[in-house]
Formats: sequence, C-alpha cells, structure tokens
Amino acid sequence: MRILFLALGLLAIADAPAIAQDRAARWWSHVEALASDANEGRATGSPGYDRAADYVIGQFRALGLKPAGTEGYRQPISFVEQRISAEESRAVLIGPTGERPLSTPGDIIFSAAGGPLPQSLDAPLLFASYGLHLPEAGHDDFAGLDVKGKIIVVISGGPRTISGALKSHARSDRAAWLARRGAAGLIMLVTPKQVEIPWERRMALSTQPALFFKDASLRDSATPFVTAQWDPARSALLFEGSGKDFSAIAAAADASAPVPSFPLAQRLKADIASRRADLSSSNIIAVMPGADPQLRNEYVILSAHLDGYGVGTPIRGDAIYNGALDNASGVASLIEIARALREGKEKPRRSILFAIVTGEEKGLLGSRYFARRPTVSRKAITANLNFDMALPIFPLTSVTPIGYDQSSLGDAAAAVSTEMKLPITPDPFPDRNVFIRSDQYSFIREGIPALFFKYGFKADSPEATVEKAWRANIYHSPFDDARQPVLPAESVKLNDYVTAVTLRVANADERPQWNKDSFFRRFAGE
Repeated sequence: MRILFLALGLLAIADAPAIAQDRAARWWSHVEALASDANEGRATGSPGYDRAADYVIGQFRALGLKPAGTEGYRQPISFVEQRISAEESRAVLIGPTGERPLSTPGDIIFSAAGGPLPQSLDAPLLFASYGLHLPEAGHDDFAGLDVKGKIIVVISGGPRTISGALKSHARSDRAAWLARRGAAGLIMLVTPKQVEIPWERRMALSTQPALFFKDASLRDSATPFVTAQWDPARSALLFEGSGKDFSAIAAAADASAPVPSFPLAQRLKADIASRRADLSSSNIIAVMPGADPQLRNEYVILSAHLDGYGVGTPIRGDAIYNGALDNASGVASLIEIARALREGKEKPRRSILFAIVTGEEKGLLGSRYFARRPTVSRKAITANLNFDMALPIFPLTSVTPIGYDQSSLGDAAAAVSTEMKLPITPDPFPDRNVFIRSDQYSFIREGIPALFFKYGFKADSPEATVEKAWRANIYHSPFDDARQPVLPAESVKLNDYVTAVTLRVANADERPQWNKDSFFRRFAGE
C-alpha cells in the first residue's frame, strides 16, 4: 500500500514550486503538532484534547482572530460519558433450536451513545429491509410494520433511485424515529462486500466510551433505546429458522435491489452493564470580522473537528489513536485558510467564524451543540463549509464537495472548480453515509446550507483502491499518525480551493439558498 501511495504522488511532489512546498511544510507542521503522541489521541474531554486546543487557540490568536466563544475562545459543553462493560454484559439468541450464547463484542457490539442504556433487553427480532423511512421519496421500509416492543434489524444499502444524501439522512434519524414509536432497539448489518472497517477493528473501537449531552433537552430521544452492530461474517445466524437466505438478501442489497421485510424466528435477550460519569469539553470558536459594514454581522462558518479516539485497544503494540488525517489535517487546513484570508488582497465582506469542534467521533456532538446554541445570532449564520479527513494520499485532480447538489453553494463550488481546473466528481460511494458522518450535518439539520470537502475520484479508479486501502488499514487506528505516506503539497491545492469558495460565498450579494427540489430545505422552514 505504501508503494501505491508513493507511486501516485512522487511526481506531484517533484514538480511542486518552492513556495507551495513551504506552505505544505507549514500545514504539515500543524498536523504533526496536533497528532503528536503527547496529545494522546485528543479524546473528547481529555487533557490531550485540551493541549491540542491550546495549540489551536495560540495559532488563531497569532493570526489576529478574535474570541467568539462563551468563555473567550472556548464554548464549554457538559456531557455524560457512558462505558459498556463487555465482561459483565451477556447476550443470547433464542430461537426454534434453543439458545445460542453470543460473545460481546465478538458477535455483537452494543453502542453506548444516545442516552442512558437499559440494564436488560428481551425482544423479538423484525427484519425491516434497508430501514429507510422516506415517504416523501415514495419509499418506506417500515410501512405496515408493527415495530413496538421489537428489535429492528436492517441491512446496509438502499435503492439506487434515492440519492445518497437522502438515504444518509434517513439512517441518521432512524434510531430516534424508532424509539419514538416504541421499538426496543436496532441492529445494523453490513453486507460483506460493503464492509468499510474490518470487524476486528470495530471490536477494538468498541472499548471506547460514548458520550451524550447532559442536558436531556439536547438529546434526540428521551426513551431508552439500544443500537448494535453485528459481525458481518455471522449475520446468517439472525436469519436461522426464518426460511430466508441471508446470502441472497446480501446480494440484493449489494445490487441496490428490493429487499423484503419479515419477522425473524428469534429474539435477543441481553443484560447490558454500563457505567456513567460527567465530563466536559469545549469547542473553539474564533472570528475574522468582515470588511463590509453592511454584511459583517452575517457569518460563514468554517468547521473541522479536533477530537480523536484517544488511547484505546493496542494494535501491534501501539495504543495511541493519533488521528493525523482524521482530523488534525482538517484543523491544520483551517489554520492555513485563516492565514490565506488574512494575507490575501481580497477580504471577505461577511465575517468568517472558525468552529473547531469537539465530540465529532462521539456523534457530531460539538457541532450539534454549536448549531443549536451558537455564540452568534442563529439567523446571522449563512453557510457552513466543513473540513474533515480530506485525504492527501494521491494527487488532487478533482474535488467532491459533498452537498453541492443541494444548495446554491454548489454554484459557488462549480465556479471555483472552473477557475482552478479542478472539476467536481460526484460522490463515488454514496452508501457510505458521508453526508451525515461529519459536522456539516449538524448545520444542515438547523436549516443552514453546507458543503463537505473531499478529494475527487471515481469508484473504479486507482485512487479508489488507495482510498479503500487507507480506510481498511489506517482509518480509526493507531496508524493514522505522522509516519504514514502523505502528500502535503496536495493539501495546499485543496486549501486554496476552499479559500476561494469561502471568499465567493462571503462576498456574494445574496445569502446561499437551498435548491427548490432539495429535501433538506424543510429544515429551514421553507
């Protein structure tokens, strides 16, 4: 894999001009500082996170950005940390052939996110196809199903005729929607072909604590609800006695074909041992005042998450999940974009607010808090441009600004693409749910148009092979550190692209608007 990284990138490095190399080195120095072992993976609420936050505040202060938090540059948030004790938890499948003990987390991984977990669970299983409730799009996998008191089992994927953004939204809202209707829990299956992170790594990550808001009014649901993941290699166990073949269901899901819903012949009984403790962490909020007296009270939000996975289960002797590309790289880019905006001849008319948020890896919690309780007037926020895990592991030849087809921000992105000869490539893997997996979604849920910037590539390209290898071997592991092969000069190109989009949005006479056919304009009350 390292050879493939280098083969794609050596030419780009060799031809980069000296000034770009200097900018690349400065960007990489921020990544190295933030992803240092000294910061211990920047877990939300940890001393390592606070040390990294101090570094970011120091950079913003040196660039002349003003505090915009409730306590200087910081916006404190109160959380509850919840840990599941695998050793004390028990789970069993009960079916026509008797009881089958399950290993936790070997067969099933219970999530500690969302809210306080119930101590016990005993409910029948109901398979609900893709688990997408989208009546507006003419698709509802729950139509005619009685979900009350049941554990709902769903499979990855969805109809090809429904956009990836819309499917992602339905998945993000699914647990809360089911909880409100009295369901007991949700088990999410991934077909073997759609596995993004190997199950062994999922098990390692399962030791991490989860967080939810201490303020119950900020949670999506007040009802206890259990969500879980299932080992893709053992999904067929759930279908025993149902008369249905899981391999056929998985093949249909891989083909985006119709998948039926039906009761399963088994029930899940579990005792879930968990412990809770209060914890606090802060977003970092800084502002660059706009140059236009009539527009400076409006804001374009640039966001990136600072938190990582901290110290976790050791893999090959390394227990620090440094989070270099996910997402020290995004924070480093925002620091350098702030520098470019400050030093550039063209100044933004609207104010630029930099939101370096916490708790992204725990469910977009920091950005959700800011979007719901912003430190500036909510009505003054015009757009969000989010930077998370842009991967400089191959040359940047096109861009994928996720969400470009949902609002007029796509016009701004397209115009800059034309100017910079960086064409827009559609999301190559729409069923990965990237539209809801980073902080832009918190702003979208509050009606604010947003973009999420990625390197562009096509699904069947060499770049896709490199990207998939990175996700399988490095993503959310201790190997996402400063020793991996990276092309810093390519990040300069993407930083320049986002800087140009920022200026175009900040200097436009009109605020960004949702497209009339966008599903998400409803969040703006339109």
